[in-house]
Formats: sequence, C-alpha cells, structure tokens
Amino acid sequence: QVQLVESGGGLVQAGGSLRLSCAASGRTFSSGAMAWFRQAPGNEREFVTFISGGGSTTRYADSVKGRFTISRDNAKNTMYLQMNSLKPEDTAVYYCARRKDYYGTFYASDYDYWGQGTQVTVSS
Repeated sequence: QVQLVESGGGLVQAGGSLRLSCAASGRTFSSGAMAWFRQAPGNEREFVTFISGGGSTTRYADSVKGRFTISRDNAKNTMYLQMNSLKPEDTAVYYCARRKDYYGTFYASDYDYWGQGTQVTVSS
C-alpha cells in the first residue's frame, strides 16, 4: 500500500515562496507519475502539475507556469513543488497524488493514491 505525506505548507505574503514536499512509501516509487492538485474553498480540485516516473516529462497548469517547479528525487522517494511569486489566488489545500502508470495526466480520477493535503495561504 502506497502512502503519501505532504509537508511544507504555511502562510506567506504575496510574492513570497514556499517549497512543498511529498514523501512516499513503497518500493516502486520511480515507476509511477506524481502530481500536485489543489482545492480552494468552494472550488473543485484542480490540476497544478505532474512529473513522469523518471522525471523527464513535466506539465503545468497555465496559472502556475513560470512560477512553480515540480521535481522528484527517486532515491529519497520524495517529490517537491517549489512555488515562487505566490499570489493570493494560489491559496488552497495542496494534494500530492501518484498513479501506477509512468506518465501523468491532468485528471484527478486517473491517480490511484492521494496524500492528506497541506494548506497554503497567501496573504495580500
């Protein structure tokens, strides 16, 4: 059973930075794509970014492109999300997700495992 644990959320002023981490259990970490989704109050969960199993392929939502960077360290079974130039509209609970397939997708329903989420709040 795969378990995902996010950390690194918090309160930051607009223009600031945060780095989220997602630690995963399991021996097959490098075989599955990983992703970050987020959900603001009253909104549906939305795609932020994904990275392929080997880390060579990444995709970003237009709203975060150029500001957020996803990465993974397969030796440490950990994925990261570096968030720069944060805006109040980035405020949400951020979830990491993993799917069994090597390649990521934009759809939450394609992911097999989810973390509990970490709150990111950006003040104006």
